[in-house]
Amino acid sequence: MMRLKTLSDLAAATFSKARIKSALSDKLGYKSFNVNSVRHQTSSSVAAEPFLNGSSSIYIEEMYRAWEQDPNSVHKSWDAFFRGASAGAAPGEAHSQVPSPASGTVVASSLPSQISHKVLQDHLSMQALIRSYQVAGHHTAKLDPLGISSADLNMEIPSSLQLSRYSFDESDLDRMFRLPPITFIGGENPELPLREIVNRLEKVYCQTIGIEYMFINDLEQCNWLRKRFETPGCMTLSQDEKRTLIARLVRSSMFEQFLAKKWSSEKRFGLEGCEVLIPAMKTVIDHSSGYGVESFVMGMPHRGRLDVLANVARKPLEQIFCQFNSKLNAADEGSGDVKYHLGMCHERINHLNNKNIKLAVVANPSHLEAVDPVVQGKTKAEQFYMGDEQGKKVMSILLHGDAAFAGQGVVYETFHLSDLPHYTTHGTVHIVVNNQIGFTTDPRFSRSSPYCTDVARVVNAPIFHVNADDPEAVVHVCKVAAEWRATFHSDCVIDLVCYRKNGHNEIDEPSFTQPRMYKAIAKHPHVLDQYAAKLIGEGAMTEQEYQAERQKYEQICEDAFTKSKKATVLRNREWLDSPWPNFFDTRDPMKVPDTSISEDQLKHIGTVFSTPPPQQDFKVHNGVKRILKGRADLVANRQADWALGEAFAFGSLLQEQTHVRLSGQDVERGTFSHRHHVIHDQDKDANTYVPLNYLSPDQAVYKACNSSLSEYAVLGFDLGYSLTNPNALVIWEAQFGDFSNTAQCIIDQFLSSGQAKWVRQSGLVMLLPHGYEGMGPEHSSGRMERFLQMCNDDEEYVPVMNDSFMMQQLHEINWFICNPSTPANMCHLLRRQVHLPFRKPLIVFTPKYLLRHPDARSSFDDFTEGSEFQRLIPSSVDPTNVEKLIFCSGKVYYDMKSMRVETANNSKIALCRIEQISPFPYDLVKKEIERYPNARIAWAQEEHKNMGAWSYVFPRLKTLLRAKMGIRKRVEYIGRFPAASTATGNKQAHMTEISHFMKDAMDLAPVPEDKATF
Repeated sequence: MMRLKTLSDLAAATFSKARIKSALSDKLGYKSFNVNSVRHQTSSSVAAEPFLNGSSSIYIEEMYRAWEQDPNSVHKSWDAFFRGASAGAAPGEAHSQVPSPASGTVVASSLPSQISHKVLQDHLSMQALIRSYQVAGHHTAKLDPLGISSADLNMEIPSSLQLSRYSFDESDLDRMFRLPPITFIGGENPELPLREIVNRLEKVYCQTIGIEYMFINDLEQCNWLRKRFETPGCMTLSQDEKRTLIARLVRSSMFEQFLAKKWSSEKRFGLEGCEVLIPAMKTVIDHSSGYGVESFVMGMPHRGRLDVLANVARKPLEQIFCQFNSKLNAADEGSGDVKYHLGMCHERINHLNNKNIKLAVVANPSHLEAVDPVVQGKTKAEQFYMGDEQGKKVMSILLHGDAAFAGQGVVYETFHLSDLPHYTTHGTVHIVVNNQIGFTTDPRFSRSSPYCTDVARVVNAPIFHVNADDPEAVVHVCKVAAEWRATFHSDCVIDLVCYRKNGHNEIDEPSFTQPRMYKAIAKHPHVLDQYAAKLIGEGAMTEQEYQAERQKYEQICEDAFTKSKKATVLRNREWLDSPWPNFFDTRDPMKVPDTSISEDQLKHIGTVFSTPPPQQDFKVHNGVKRILKGRADLVANRQADWALGEAFAFGSLLQEQTHVRLSGQDVERGTFSHRHHVIHDQDKDANTYVPLNYLSPDQAVYKACNSSLSEYAVLGFDLGYSLTNPNALVIWEAQFGDFSNTAQCIIDQFLSSGQAKWVRQSGLVMLLPHGYEGMGPEHSSGRMERFLQMCNDDEEYVPVMNDSFMMQQLHEINWFICNPSTPANMCHLLRRQVHLPFRKPLIVFTPKYLLRHPDARSSFDDFTEGSEFQRLIPSSVDPTNVEKLIFCSGKVYYDMKSMRVETANNSKIALCRIEQISPFPYDLVKKEIERYPNARIAWAQEEHKNMGAWSYVFPRLKTLLRAKMGIRKRVEYIGRFPAASTATGNKQAHMTEISHFMKDAMDLAPVPEDKATF
């Protein structure tokens, strides 16, 4: 915050050569001010022209604009200055004729200069005072309902707000001052006494609302905000609004009281201390609905979730109460989740405007802010499918806790998506439930910034701090927030400064660590009681009306409780936050999808994909021209490399009206420069061509989306995007598979377990570049072992092998883990993901080395009729002389294939590729083992033994051999030794490791007992 010592300091701190030059140079004759002599000219101009002392360039610009429109709108001293400067007066002379403050007559230049300087100094002091309140008033606002601390962790009054720091004394308080155009406190009055100016500024900026907005570098937005807070009477509510407000406050408060009475020892993470959140959210929704929003996607942590579900989303109370009955079991799928993590989706009429609105509360784990990007992605998808390009019909609302908002990095990552073309949702209303405490940690020990909301300043979001014990102030702030979002389509933050009546949960003891706070809370009157007394005192309602409102809602709760006692089962589907109506009803759940593509379609997609942009003036990079020509040659020869195989999948789906979105870091070109889905004009900035959007007139839209350098938020965003519509292929690609671990929370809490916890399916695809090529520990491994460890299949159980074996496996697994080794198999895999009659996440370990490998190509025959995704690619070696059957996956196959030729073991070693590692293809593995009855069995991988697929594959091979086939063969391990790091950083060591395990792979000598694995 700027601490002003003198008015000259204000000038020095904010003097801007750019603004002065643009606003005044041409108009007022400051031709000598230039960039090359900025230091000399800045100091000399300020010294020569006292009007530049004590003000800022922004202020001068505002005053000059106002004077241009109406000379009478500014003080006469400024009128004289601008007239003199416009007439060509040199710096130091423009102010020589200043009107007398008493008569308004022109004073001769021979008049002592201190008189004109006093008038000017007082006027500028008043300007600086107003500006100081706008900048720093929030620091002294009465925000803490308990009155024991300051929301900005600093109890001192900023010196800039102390009247003694300016040129005024007691006699000046009743002097009249003309108000500048930078404030609206005067209303219809152009002039006010200084005393009234200070009183009004105090009322606007230093009471129960604290506004942070002066950091926003947009004058229009700043003035817009000033008008909505400074205009006299702007915060007054009508009688109807007050009655609606207290009715909502009654419901919010009494819901919590009812739960506390019925389940006093249950964790529910209640809203006590911030019951005003419910009226706040409903105000945002009501007014946003009035501006045209039809769908609201909401995310929140667990505190207050049940109250939000009950009184904002209108979840039937009996369904909420059933969640407290631990004896009820779910009658449908899923393991369920605790009640304060659950979500829902519901459509209802907004009774204030009779418009139909859709409300979705997205399920969230205990990772408080993890849901933020998921909500944004879901919102973006709804906007896309509704054709809502400006975000006027769909919006997001995110709730936060103070400690998490300041402490968790995903908040920052999500904010930085807010204005990116492929990720913006055109404005989010953030509401912080500011308990002024974390779990047990004082904010002085949990954040380094003054406010918990300071992270929002990075995107110029206005921040409205408000005392949660002033419901009317909260409602006004929420009105402004809804209008801000509708007007500017950008984020804003509401900081509800409140308290937490109980501990972290209802059975926690908070006074262990916060004795002073909880002594104050014990004595503090409830916000409902305070506001009811206020309205009754005003005559807005009677005591009888208030009691009737309470009794009415209490009876509603009792009736719902009685109804809940009759329930015999729970239904997890009642808590689904992203329903897909009719998707499952029209599909045969056991039908194997056809993923083949006709040859004509392959040729058409290949031709479009390899043809330069049709515009004659579009200059293509020479390197891209060579790539396009290479693709054309492949198509002519009925061949496909990895880029073409992927394009065939995308293009064919697009022609089937399936939207495809590819998102991640550098995905347009591809990390390894193989994709080039977006071609850039070398002569015109931002002029691009996307071939896959020009396949046919009626195709779906393809989006290749370069993201920010974030994994956590972007993966969460794309997960949310995938939840909205199952008829889409949504892909997130890591720059390297190694980097996906920074998004581990999304992988663990949402992707792997989301269907089990929340009955929520997602078809999101993760592409993780993986492979050991000597690039070091952070560019080699996508950590396959971690994904396989989270698979929910039993290593000691082999399912019944019948005609529906494959589909049954796909139904029962929680996600698919694949490591395809051919372009055709990659194409079929992506197409299968869309054509399956259900949705599961797909984790694909994609190659780097194979992108251009001459052997890693597929014939068109592998794509056309009769072809499909091969879960296992069998060996083509004749079984007669085979001594060793090696199962493997991915790139290592090509290394061993080459080594097999070098060692003349082509007929003795069979190489079998497992392309779908999970669910494990028992049926196909069994066939391969039966084809080679005399062969030893081995598993080969390039990863270290404690990594990769070995720990997943070995126990399943063992179970298959012994339990299903009655064979007691050893399973040999071929690969690197166990290690702490994924890969060596030394190229020579890397080559040595490869040499060693290739030698082991080609070795046909009997395995010593101590090296064999059963």
